[in-house]
Amino acid sequence: MLTIATSDEMFEFGKHIGSQLKAGDLILVNGPLGAGKTLLTQGIGAALGISGITSPTFVISRVHKGKIPLIHVDAYRLMQSDDPSFSLDDLDLDSERESAITVIEWGGTLAARLSDERLEITIDRTMDKRVVSAVTHGTRWDEFSL
Repeated sequence: MLTIATSDEMFEFGKHIGSQLKAGDLILVNGPLGAGKTLLTQGIGAALGISGITSPTFVISRVHKGKIPLIHVDAYRLMQSDDPSFSLDDLDLDSERESAITVIEWGGTLAARLSDERLEITIDRTMDKRVVSAVTHGTRWDEFSL
């Protein structure tokens, strides 16, 4: 676990993660509203030479061009929808995922089924500081460092 006190630290943590990523990587980021999920993604983007990342809450998914493309998904509205025809599968992430890095906010168990090789980050903001934990799945992440 890692304690992050400021927005700048969350951004820098994202840059640290981003510097270790490669095409095909899947990162799931979970935490309450305002926890810093998009700020973390902005740091990941900065490590890839990408700026201008904003939350894709209303468009659900954005693709940002960089050294490696970044697919940024906010699945909050998908998870909250009562409409069964509105799902993560409709985004067709598999067609682009192998050539990009995919970060899914609010992905939970639905997004976990996209790959056995993934990094799951949870941001707990029940205190003044954010407590970040990470769980790796698959051998891809064996040498990954937080």
